[in-house]
Amino acid sequence: VQFVESGGNLVQPGGSLRLSCVTSGFIFSNYAMSWYRQAPGKEREWVAGITTEGRRTNYADSVKGRFRISRDRPEKAVYLEMNSLKPEDTGVYYCNMERSDRNVLVARPDALSQNWGQGTQVTVSS
Repeated sequence: VQFVESGGNLVQPGGSLRLSCVTSGFIFSNYAMSWYRQAPGKEREWVAGITTEGRRTNYADSVKGRFRISRDRPEKAVYLEMNSLKPEDTGVYYCNMERSDRNVLVARPDALSQNWGQGTQVTVSS
């Protein structure tokens, strides 16, 4: 299992970014997917998830209305569009596969793979 995240950058407050995560080593269409982030000195936290079929999404309260997760089956990729960025969005962003759609829908994530990618750094600062 492999995840390759990209798209992070330094951006001013209020700005936007689009993150990508290209996956390999598992049947992408069989799994719900999530984005997580880890801020300096803090534990990794769940940000957003999307169900197996891509029909439903869910978000952490801190990003609702600002972030949007999507997935592309042929590309075996998951994306995170981030708008109205705030300094507290700063961190390293990762994707992972989820145990089930329910984990996403009830916001109780359970990342399946211990093989996390390198992540992509997002820094929101003026």
